[in-house]
Amino acid sequence: MSQQQVGDISMYYELSGEGDPVLFLHGLGSSSMGWQLQQKPFAQKYQVILADMRGHGRSDHPSGPYSVAQFAADVAGLLDGLGITKPVHLVGLSMGGMIGFQMGLDYPDKIKTLTIVNSSPELISKTFSDRMMIWQRKIMVNLFSLEKIGSAIAGRLFPEPEQAEFRELFVADLLQNDKPSYKAAVKALLGWSVRERIGQIDCPVLVVAADQDYTPVAAKEAYVTEMPHAQLLVIENSHHATPIDQADVFNTAVLEFLAAH
Repeated sequence: MSQQQVGDISMYYELSGEGDPVLFLHGLGSSSMGWQLQQKPFAQKYQVILADMRGHGRSDHPSGPYSVAQFAADVAGLLDGLGITKPVHLVGLSMGGMIGFQMGLDYPDKIKTLTIVNSSPELISKTFSDRMMIWQRKIMVNLFSLEKIGSAIAGRLFPEPEQAEFRELFVADLLQNDKPSYKAAVKALLGWSVRERIGQIDCPVLVVAADQDYTPVAAKEAYVTEMPHAQLLVIENSHHATPIDQADVFNTAVLEFLAAH
């Protein structure tokens, strides 16, 4: 196990491969284990950096409150602590994409490209569907055990019968966490927004949108137009966890994007 002291926490990380650094940031309740299908393919050409955010996986689980800006500061501190001086290609899924947006604004010198996967530059309810999704998440967090929360989310992430192994792995990953830190992470995301600032992100951006994600492709199309060097890729037959349920298509697309920059 590799740990790096970053401010008030010890962060878990993994390094593999050589070359320009590619940093993978996981989603809410998950951990670096969620990138197993990317680690080896990308390490053939790049230095792969995996990390567990505060309150997740094998990093420390301090009491909250947390914030997206704090997650980004943790990542910046980890890169400094590891002596990563080159700007990184950052690949972020869901919450990891939110941290990516924050990194692109707060630490632009550390970012070479951003790959934002099934994410958004804000989590503010604007529609009835948004309010329902946030209300459901609050109810789950407050009333259910982590195991029940994991089972419910896993069923939405991986609804196909042949994806049973993925569902089991997701629940096991979530159970590395504890309820207070999970609640703190949820609260960090609700109401967060950098939407009005994303036009300042000057690096190349690839936005990956699954055709069956929680939020519609149109929502991603809208914010892609607000960034000067962004492009949208829609991956079909995929739900929220695209790097897992469409790993080969995802890996090929992202490797091509990185090679172009």
